[in-house]
Amino acid sequence: MERSEAYGFSGAISGAFLLSCLLFAAVSRRQRGPYMDEVFHVPQAQAYCHGRFLQWDPMITTLPGLYLVSVGVVKPAAWLLGWTGNVVCSVGMLRFINLLFSAGNFYLLYLLVFKIHQKNKAVSGFQRILSALILAMFPTLYFFTFLYYTDPGSVFFTLFAYLMCLYGNHKTSALLGFCGFMFRQTNIVWTVFCAGNVVAEKLNEAWKTELQKKKDEKISSKKGSFSDFTRILQFLIKYLISPKNLVTLTALTWPYIILVTVFFGFVYINGGIVVGDRSSHEACLHFPQLFYFLSFTVFFSFPHLLTPTKIRRFLLSLQKHPVQYSLITAISLFLIWKFTYVHKYLLADNRHYTFYVWRKVFQRHELVKYVLVPFYIFAGWTFTDTLKSKSIFWILMYFVCLLAVTVPQKLLEFRYFILPFLIYRLNIPFPSLYRQFLELAFYIVVNAVTLYLFLNRTFQWENSDEIQRFMW
Repeated sequence: MERSEAYGFSGAISGAFLLSCLLFAAVSRRQRGPYMDEVFHVPQAQAYCHGRFLQWDPMITTLPGLYLVSVGVVKPAAWLLGWTGNVVCSVGMLRFINLLFSAGNFYLLYLLVFKIHQKNKAVSGFQRILSALILAMFPTLYFFTFLYYTDPGSVFFTLFAYLMCLYGNHKTSALLGFCGFMFRQTNIVWTVFCAGNVVAEKLNEAWKTELQKKKDEKISSKKGSFSDFTRILQFLIKYLISPKNLVTLTALTWPYIILVTVFFGFVYINGGIVVGDRSSHEACLHFPQLFYFLSFTVFFSFPHLLTPTKIRRFLLSLQKHPVQYSLITAISLFLIWKFTYVHKYLLADNRHYTFYVWRKVFQRHELVKYVLVPFYIFAGWTFTDTLKSKSIFWILMYFVCLLAVTVPQKLLEFRYFILPFLIYRLNIPFPSLYRQFLELAFYIVVNAVTLYLFLNRTFQWENSDEIQRFMW
């Protein structure tokens, strides 16, 4: 990092942290007590603060990573600063942990942008800093900076694991992946993603060697026709059934294999992936979740995905491959027809934006969910098109992880889309400065509206005296 870039990054992260502190103070003044899931998280963390490590709220569904880290930070700070009484592990102190995680996420995002795009000499230091700032202010993640939720910490350890993986420190990456798993069990998928990065790199090297041997320049290792895809699939099967290749891959990915084995052991002993209350978190094959994620991604990345050029290219692709798109449409309609689930929370909790998305869009008419299929197909096409700079093996690995982390979820919850979105956004080609500034302005507006609604547009339920607030 050059000195000017270092100064610029220091200024950006300091300014972002100061702004977050001011917003944090505003949220803490308006909402002093625990809100929503904090009602479960805060008392559990306070129990740990008082040394009651065997106490557990059965309504909590995640492992105690957040509470352990909180105690590990707050207790030494209280001892050093001489804090006593209620201030130690108060709601405000616990929320402040996520403010620290938010600053850490900014730094990790910058390092990831630097590492992933280091070969692109056209990218300036300013663009890298701006890209990290944009992703650090990603609205669905940024909002939970100010509440005591698992999301900022979950993202921190997962991004840290990804960074270590890219630098080849796989034992450290697996250890950080375990920390992410302790925040949210589904983060084990991103441990598999890290291992998949190693495998995809080896596969891509072997595929290029295969092409060179056959001197077949018509086949691309990045994209191709259906026949090319068939040949790649045949190569993949042939490569993976080779004992020698399997031994090589195992030697490279053994730290991740150990962690995944521990995960399966946990699932077996626990009787499922969810701890605590399982009645509201049942796994199912909810394939439309992939469509919701693609729509979510197009919404938050519209400067890159929803452009006139992209639309024209998509229409040309439709004209060239009508049979393939007809088949995709038929499959999509079938998946929506047979595998659409509506969680009871989605219909009952009017504090979440998803409640209004479902009511205002999907509940308008029974046919709406089918009418949206053309948009889903466009979203999938433009989403995949922006990843064409990655190898076909990386793309396949990412989509497997994307399906694994979204499809089993019955509840439509935007928070579940944070990590797959960030990893996707980190890996697309660098956009122009104009598009970056447009994306940043959009995020600022969304964050401002979200915080305004949360702080000022309160309401009450008929059967409760508590103040209710809108949130993600």
